[in-house]
Amino acid sequence: MSEARLIYLPLGGAGEIGMNCYVYGYGPAEDERLIVVDLGVAFPDMDSSPGVDLIFADVSWLEARKDRIEAIFITHAHEDHVGAVGHLYERLGGVPIYARAFTAEIARRKMQEHGYSDTTVKTVGKWPDTVTAGPFTVGFVPVSHSIPESSGLVIDSKGGRVLHTGDFKIDVNPGVGEPFDHDLWRSLGKDGVTALVCDSTNVFSKAEGRSESTVGPEIEKFLQTASGMVAATTFASNISRVRTIAQAAERAGRSVCLLGRSMRRMVEVATEVGILDDFPGTISPDDVPGMPRENVLLLVTGSQGERRAASAQLANGKYMGIKMKEGDTFLFSSKTIPGNERGVIHIMNQFSELGVDVVDDSDGLYHVSGHANRPDLDVMRDLVKPQTLIPMHGEHRHLREHVKISEAAGVQGVLAVNGMMIDLSGNQPTVAEYIETGRTYLDGSVKIGQLDGIVRDRLRMARNGHVIVTLIIDEDGDPLGDPWCELMGLPETGRNNVPLVDVLEEDLSQFLNRANDKTIADDSKLEKELRTIARKSAQAEIGKKPEVTVVISRLA
Repeated sequence: MSEARLIYLPLGGAGEIGMNCYVYGYGPAEDERLIVVDLGVAFPDMDSSPGVDLIFADVSWLEARKDRIEAIFITHAHEDHVGAVGHLYERLGGVPIYARAFTAEIARRKMQEHGYSDTTVKTVGKWPDTVTAGPFTVGFVPVSHSIPESSGLVIDSKGGRVLHTGDFKIDVNPGVGEPFDHDLWRSLGKDGVTALVCDSTNVFSKAEGRSESTVGPEIEKFLQTASGMVAATTFASNISRVRTIAQAAERAGRSVCLLGRSMRRMVEVATEVGILDDFPGTISPDDVPGMPRENVLLLVTGSQGERRAASAQLANGKYMGIKMKEGDTFLFSSKTIPGNERGVIHIMNQFSELGVDVVDDSDGLYHVSGHANRPDLDVMRDLVKPQTLIPMHGEHRHLREHVKISEAAGVQGVLAVNGMMIDLSGNQPTVAEYIETGRTYLDGSVKIGQLDGIVRDRLRMARNGHVIVTLIIDEDGDPLGDPWCELMGLPETGRNNVPLVDVLEEDLSQFLNRANDKTIADDSKLEKELRTIARKSAQAEIGKKPEVTVVISRLA
């Protein structure tokens, strides 16, 4: 039997922000017992994944080894860490899922939505409580972040101790949730740490991170002077910020109305598990139209421009009977995630057209990040004193920069992107293997692979339009009339100022008139010729080669 080794394998979240999925293994090579850390989602956009609902990491490698998986551990309840549990659970062998109380309740609801028992999710206490999973002993260590009960993980095995930070920041006064405990993290490193696998999101931010507690006074000042009805949006999962806004509204004499399913769900769960016991009473959307506008604050979902969220519906004119109008104000107490700018700006302009004043965080008053800036990353590394630092949760540039600052501080760094299996045994980490990784798309109710071609075809049709060519062949093998075309997503006329459909049908008919019997008898060859002619004719008329579907019907 080969010597046991300790491995780290990111399948999502290393080389991108979102879709987190990390694997740790210990045992003989190719026979390690495995644990999975986080099963998150990424969100699609119309430019690269039109029509897609959610994006998951490709877990094919794990699925092929599901008999070796011991457990799944979820660090916190953000969608990019927990959103895929119900979608991928069966593929991973039905192993137990472990999380702290708030995260566990969110995970249970996701599992129930997919028909699984809530007993699949186990609630775990914070460190020094631990869970034994095969050769691993795993504990949840509190960190401050933008959602309650976020945790890093202590992952112990005979191969050494790994500290997986999860998403974190250093905040000793976060409002809701636990403050960062320097002494606790220092104690975790006193007996030696093989690897620190560390959040890299804000590695380029050189200023010290700000505490969540600095936001409240600014929001309160804003609400004291705002006129009309005020709507505020933030990440629904940022319970501390949601509470801050609600309490500031109450002090400003405004009643709070929660709009959006995730906003209500997060407040409900946080209250149920006992981490939110001082949230102001709320009013129903039905109460809002009858109240003076200056006495209302709407707390709404949709800080990232999501088309179906409450903020987008309000910007469209009405949501649950509530309308915003001239003299009202909309506050973005959030940062726009890169890639979401277009949607957010669209909503801002819609509100402007309604006469609603829009206030964002461009002055840095109404939002602070939940991720560690570079000085905080330095503090974490210096507290833990790892043998090796492995950046995660970041794009390639973030990971590379984090390795640079680590090595400048005298700690060896390893740049490991999705699919790169790292052997942590011994004093020098090595690349053990490269695993093929990719993405899985949730398309309606069906999961499709990145390489299946469905999204690629959708993109081609979006860029180039679509032509359907239909031809009927009679019993004698002769064309029954001329082929006809249907156009989708194409201009009606081209450069010759005649209908495009007429040009295509004429060119196709001329081809059929000179085609020999052998070509007409061969569906495959005939289809190829018709497609080629349709694309060339369209290129000559409109400068585009559309996608072409050829339908040949032969009469018996």
